[in-house]
Amino acid sequence: MKETGAFGQANRHAGGKEKIWTRDFVLICLANFFVFLGFQMTLPTIPLFVEHLGGSDQLIGFVVGIFTFSALLLRPFAGHSLETKGRKFVYLFGLAIFVLSIGSYAFATGILFLFLMRIVQGIGWGYSTTASGTIATDFIPQHRRGEGMGYFGLSGNLALAFGPSLGLSLSSLLPFRELFLICSALGLAAFVLAQKIRYQKVETAPEANETAKMDFYEKTALQPALLLFFISVTFGGIATFLPLYTAQKHIAGIQWYFFIYALALMLTRTFAGRLYDKYGHQAVFIPAAVFIIAAMLLLSWLPNTMALFAAAFLYGFGFGSVQPALQAWAIDKAPRNRKGMANATFFSFFDLGIGLGAMVFGQIGHLFGYSAIYTTAAGSVAISVLLYLVILSKDKAGNTA
Repeated sequence: MKETGAFGQANRHAGGKEKIWTRDFVLICLANFFVFLGFQMTLPTIPLFVEHLGGSDQLIGFVVGIFTFSALLLRPFAGHSLETKGRKFVYLFGLAIFVLSIGSYAFATGILFLFLMRIVQGIGWGYSTTASGTIATDFIPQHRRGEGMGYFGLSGNLALAFGPSLGLSLSSLLPFRELFLICSALGLAAFVLAQKIRYQKVETAPEANETAKMDFYEKTALQPALLLFFISVTFGGIATFLPLYTAQKHIAGIQWYFFIYALALMLTRTFAGRLYDKYGHQAVFIPAAVFIIAAMLLLSWLPNTMALFAAAFLYGFGFGSVQPALQAWAIDKAPRNRKGMANATFFSFFDLGIGLGAMVFGQIGHLFGYSAIYTTAAGSVAISVLLYLVILSKDKAGNTA
């Protein structure tokens, strides 16, 4: 469908009535739900598949981590393409690569092939998720951006509520081949929905596009992106090693962990975005970080199933509050023609945190045990808090100067 201009009819209608839930915003949310559902179903099952193929903890970490690194390397190109080639091209390209790569897992018989296709999946993921967040931003009134991004995040949270549990359940009932074909079909559903969106095109001067070709990040997004990096490290440890950790400790309920985590994430979407819009990141960041640290320490201890569920709620509540706030912060600071690159910068640091977390925690788990993974993760979030306090103090000093 033809893209409209930055001040096209769809945008005027949404902006004029202060609406968030327009037709196109609903479509991007639905497409995001399906692609995230396919992705989340593979998140806890890829480590099991690597183990099935004979891989060790170190190999599991590398197979999981290489995906995020390939996404990381491609996000700057995706951000630039969003501003030069248009939203539709980038999004559909990313979704197509995602569908093909996930489907290829069904035919993997060795770790080397799986490793290579994880790189390909990272390319599709980097393009599609950078595009989807930017497209959602196009349809949200600026002064309701925190609230709108919270609602958009709900589409991924709903997928998270059911995806990991569904993937783990299906992996116990079906061969891995059939599981991965189902995940690929969900990505295909997202592709079909994405074709129906009326995309907006941000018009920039030719010289701005030429300049954009030479850079790979948006400097105004670096502060929130760096804070996210130290927090997203924790996600690499949870998504990659928690199913193996709970199995080792003979603690049941890992499927319910992801469900409770997702419910807590969705709960935060009802108020965290509005808190950001009204009071700024100061009202959100430190309380959320405290919840995440508490969750990591609980996982490090992990005496029983109830502790697992408590950690799921605390982590979901904390991460669900801080991630959309940091993303809105990154987007708000960027010029209009740099929103795509701001999203690319933000998610690049997110990918880097998850990828490094998976790889480093694979070594830590091998050398010191799984418990040490989550103690280290708590320390990473503490570093993020210290950096945040430094940023606040510099901002205050600059305002008083």
